[in-house]
Amino acid sequence: MSNIIFNECCRVTAVFQNVLSGAGLCLSTAPILAMGGSLGCHRSIPKDPTDFSCGKRKFSAACNFSHILVNQERLNINIATEEELMTLPGVNRTVARNIVQYRDCIGGFKKVEDLALVSGVGATKLEVIKLEICVSSRTSSSQHSPSSLRKDLDSQFYTGMNINTATPAQLMSIRGITERIAKNVVSYRAEHGPFKSIEDLVKVKHINSSLLDKIRFQVFVERSRAPSTNTNAGLPGTTKCHPSPSSFSLGSDDLDLPPGGPTQIVSVRPKVDRPLGLRDGKSVVRVATWSLQGCSCDKANNPGVREVVCMTLLENDIKLLAVQDLLEHEAIDKFCAELNQGTLASLQKWKWPRGLWKSVVSEKPTGHSSKGVSYSGFLWDSSSGIDLKDALVLESPAVNGNGSHVHHPLYVAHFLIGSFELTVVNVHMQAPASPEQSGGKNQNSDEAKCQRLPPSIQGTLKGEKDLLVLGNFGCSPQSSELDTLRKEKFCALIPSTQFTNITTCSPQGTRCVDNIWVSRSLQKIYSGHCMVVREGLTNPWIPDNWSWGGVASDHCPVFAEFYADLPPKELSRPGMAVVDRGDILPKHER
Repeated sequence: MSNIIFNECCRVTAVFQNVLSGAGLCLSTAPILAMGGSLGCHRSIPKDPTDFSCGKRKFSAACNFSHILVNQERLNINIATEEELMTLPGVNRTVARNIVQYRDCIGGFKKVEDLALVSGVGATKLEVIKLEICVSSRTSSSQHSPSSLRKDLDSQFYTGMNINTATPAQLMSIRGITERIAKNVVSYRAEHGPFKSIEDLVKVKHINSSLLDKIRFQVFVERSRAPSTNTNAGLPGTTKCHPSPSSFSLGSDDLDLPPGGPTQIVSVRPKVDRPLGLRDGKSVVRVATWSLQGCSCDKANNPGVREVVCMTLLENDIKLLAVQDLLEHEAIDKFCAELNQGTLASLQKWKWPRGLWKSVVSEKPTGHSSKGVSYSGFLWDSSSGIDLKDALVLESPAVNGNGSHVHHPLYVAHFLIGSFELTVVNVHMQAPASPEQSGGKNQNSDEAKCQRLPPSIQGTLKGEKDLLVLGNFGCSPQSSELDTLRKEKFCALIPSTQFTNITTCSPQGTRCVDNIWVSRSLQKIYSGHCMVVREGLTNPWIPDNWSWGGVASDHCPVFAEFYADLPPKELSRPGMAVVDRGDILPKHER
């Protein structure tokens, strides 16, 4: 139909030009060409789909196509060529090529906002072109008939914002939605449940049919997934898990945040009471373990990751943390500096003293990850009466045919906590490879044996009194690989039925691999309080595959509480901490 109209208008225009040329006049064909219906390529459209007179684009009364939906001209970025993409404002050849390469890499865009992750696009440029583009399957046409446009909004490829999960701040990013209307939408949703269709928006106060028509193509309806224990869910419209790109970098200069993304979402932290460090009137100290899943300096620089790690320590009153899977020595320094200096808003708003934090990292690797060797470390609050005596890597003398150690080294540290000395063994053991990962190879190999505790730990277990063995064991506490601990009368505080991993797709976890094993002497001062922390582990700034609102690590922190003879805490101004000067630290402390 649009081809017929376009050809007819071109014929009429040609006649008018012949008539007017004799009078020295000229008729521009730009208004007609602006429709671009039969050219097979995209032309710019007004920012407001209902406004055909905005900017400099004035349509002649003789060429009034107001009955034809502008959305017919939206460019389908899943099938557009580089040349067609270059018709978008601000998109040059390089950016167009990046879009095509990124699209081929991920198998097609799922929503318009995904375009912001392409190098050279970003949130600012996407805001300019998002009303000129659309997303549908790579095999379907980007052109739609007016009768099918509304049906496409219910297909699996969505554009815009999910009104069933959007926050008030996100809703306000939609053109035409004020703060009052955004709050009304959320209030209505809370009272009546999720919206079943976009048309239900007219039931919200201050939204009429006229406004609905303006925002219709900026929103969609999708039932929210089952609520999780996470405090900061991902952005709307992200219910499927997709593999993360291996080239994705948290510190990439090309990474711009998608509209309605982290910059417009306020991070919500769990509400906690003032940590007193007391249990039944006695002083207690909380010791924890946390595998930070390939934590590099790049990852530690992510404000969301820093907030999750630092605020989790403060909110749960954790004073000594054993850390695994550090890819760089300096990564742990980022968290230590944040706790002491408090540059993030959430730490600045912390009402109580943050303490004086110090850290130490193993000089030699203690494990392996998909990104290479990894290190272990400790992070502790020295203002709570905790001091590091020494720390060393305990290696196994056994080596394989390649000259590598058969068993993962252990990182052992001696801490003075009040009046007693605590020995902490930091363990990082990889989980056994699945048949798919191992390529069907026999697991009775040196690689499989590496998952066992080294024989050298027996000397440590027998020679130390107050001893904690904690970390990522890569297996259930019932595993035979941990028989060495059971023989020495150690007790696992986390049962195998309590999971310690977490993802946005599986917030309750599926495995129990992190644990704290306590010696007989420490069982006497164990307060009986142990916990797997699941609250506050996500943040809008953390990527979640192709979206946002991911977890800082796929491991949950696990802490245990022990009675300790600690000195009285010094009261200081809320949120203040003494600056830790590196020049007074021993060599093994960082």
